[in-house]
Formats: sequence, structure tokens, C-alpha cells
Amino acid sequence: MRPGVALIAAVILLTALPVQALEVTVGYIQWQPYQGPVLSTTLTKPEDAGLKGAELGVDDNNSTGRFMQQHYTLDAVVADSRDQAVNELRRMQQAGIDLFVLNVPADLLKQMTEAVGPHALVFNAGAEDDSLRTADCPPNLLHTVPSRAMLTDALAQWLAKRQWNEAFLITGPTDNDKAWVAAFHRAAKRFGVKIVEEKPWTFDADLRRTASAELPRFTQGDDYDVVVVADERGDFGEYVPFNTWLPRPVVGTQGMSPEAWHRSVENWGAGQLQSRFEEKTGRPMISEDYAAWAAVRAIGEGVIRTKQAKATDLRTYLLSDEFQLGGFKGRKLTFRTWNGQLRQPILLVHPRGLVSISPQEGFLHPKTELDTLGYDEPESQCRIAD
Repeated sequence: MRPGVALIAAVILLTALPVQALEVTVGYIQWQPYQGPVLSTTLTKPEDAGLKGAELGVDDNNSTGRFMQQHYTLDAVVADSRDQAVNELRRMQQAGIDLFVLNVPADLLKQMTEAVGPHALVFNAGAEDDSLRTADCPPNLLHTVPSRAMLTDALAQWLAKRQWNEAFLITGPTDNDKAWVAAFHRAAKRFGVKIVEEKPWTFDADLRRTASAELPRFTQGDDYDVVVVADERGDFGEYVPFNTWLPRPVVGTQGMSPEAWHRSVENWGAGQLQSRFEEKTGRPMISEDYAAWAAVRAIGEGVIRTKQAKATDLRTYLLSDEFQLGGFKGRKLTFRTWNGQLRQPILLVHPRGLVSISPQEGFLHPKTELDTLGYDEPESQCRIAD
């Protein structure tokens, strides 16, 4: 066979051979401790909140990845206990997985992030604790769930914009409620909202029967512009709207709330994301789903751009100026280099509609207005990119 013919034959043979796909497996682990019963049993979150967002993220990655000869798989576990979550993490790591999305409490998140070591990459899709963004910042941990500081800053900006500057604050009894209150105190001071009265909720009354009698008396006091509720579990906050002494709006964890995601968002292609999620799950996407979806999509975006799936190299890319995630919120989303937090607008919503989106117009920042939400670089001790 002549050399030219042989060369052409070899080229045809090589192009006919299947290209080896890049296999990317993401480990997803979800465990949240049981918080105990609440008054209303009709407002519980879906048990698969978070998981279904991760599954949609994998579907979206595969839709794009198939053109790049990339295939994504989700190894997902919704654990029944803390020990099971730790054991599943160990199993996944032994199977060679080094990309993880974790929807677990902050203390367990830190334990698991340390356990996988510096050569793995972990995404926090469940813990809103500010300490993870200000002091306890493992360099291999990125956050797609907003912090409480981001949520309360978004709310306080809106209150300041509306000139609703005097707040009546009702504080719940749990540790999470106290953490939310601490974040709101910081936000109120930052944006000029005055807390004119603060009352802890200590009642055991069944508000399903007594709200119209108990809450007006409880919210009596000097004049105020707005009632702010800190009740993350939902023990009493749902009964506060329309039952206050003064005819005032209710905001916070109930009433108008700051959220990462809500079914009422339709602009910027969000309607398509909502439709795909509802077609897959039969329910609306909520904030927990969005955080997990964003984590898996960030992985996919990193793999597509770098054409490899090594965790340490992906981390470098995700923290670089080159990375941008299309998050259906009207802005490209990026990670903060000092604490790994995903910058993102925060939605201000009531149960059936969108009210506003923070950052609010007029709150300026030398780099990006998104950094007016949460702990900015000078306010954090973390420097994970150093």
C-alpha cells in the first residue's frame, strides 16, 4: 500500500473509533436532624428538597456535556443519621469520588470537609451559618447556599429603601432563630434600621385557635413600621401576619422572606428552569434545590471549560476571574475568593409572589453590588485563595 493511501486509511480508522468519554461522578449527601413537631403540619418541606435540585443539575450537565464527550453521574444518599452520612462519605471517597455536594448542618459539614482532605472539593448546599464564611473556612469548601448575613442584608436593604426604618422584632427560641437574629442585628445596624422593640416568643399556646387573641396583645408597643419575625422552624411565624396590634407588614422568616429561589421568578429564562424542575419532580423548586443545582452546575461549567475533572484544578478555575455561572437571576454568579461564597442576588418573596430582588438600587460597592450582601472581604478573616 502506498504511504499516502496508508495515511488516509489510518486517519479514517482513527476518526471512526469512539472517543473515550470523560466520566464525572458527583457525590451528594443529605442529612438534616429532625427539628421536632411544629404547629402546622401543612407547611413541611419536601423530604427530597435539595436532592432533586442536584439531580436536575446532573441532567443539565449531561445535556451540554454530551457534545463535549462528558458524562455526569450522581451518587446520591439521603441519610437517616449523622453516622450514616459519614459512612457514605467514606464509601464514596474509597470509590474514587473527589467532588461532593453536602446538604448537612455546619458542624457535620466541617467534619466531613476535613475528612475528605485537601485534594477533594466540597460544595455546601445546606448550611447558612455565618461562621463558615468569616472564621471557619476550609480552603476546599465552596458555598452555593446563601449565608444568613446575605439573607438579612437583602431584607435590611429593602427596608431601608422603603424607609421602613423602625422594626418590632420577634425572636424564636431555637439556636437557628438566635443565629438569624444576630445576623439581622448586624444588617439593621449596617443599613440604618432601628429595632425599637425586641420580644422573645415564649408561648406554648395553640395559635391555630388563639392567634387572633394572643398576637395583638403580644405586638402592642410603641409605633413601628414593620414586624420582623425570626422563626426558622415555623413554630409561630405563620400566624403573625394580619394578627399584629398595629396594621403593619410582616417580614423575616415569614411574611415577606429573603430566599435563594422561589417559584414566582420568571425572568432571565427562570421559567424554563422552573418548568424542567416541575416536569421532573411534580413540585416547585425551592431554595434548597437551587443551592444543590447551582453546585452541580458549577462543577459542570468547570469541567466543560477546563476539559478535566480533577478537583484541585476545578477549584482553581472556579475561584478565578474566568468562571461565571448562569444562574437565571439576571446576573452571572461568581465565587468570592476569600471565603468561597457564591455571589448571587437574593429574592424577596411572599408565599405567592416576588416583591423585589436585592441588592437594591443605590447600594454601591467598588467591585460588585453583590458584595453588599453578606460578609465582604475586609469583614472576614478567611483567605482561602491565598
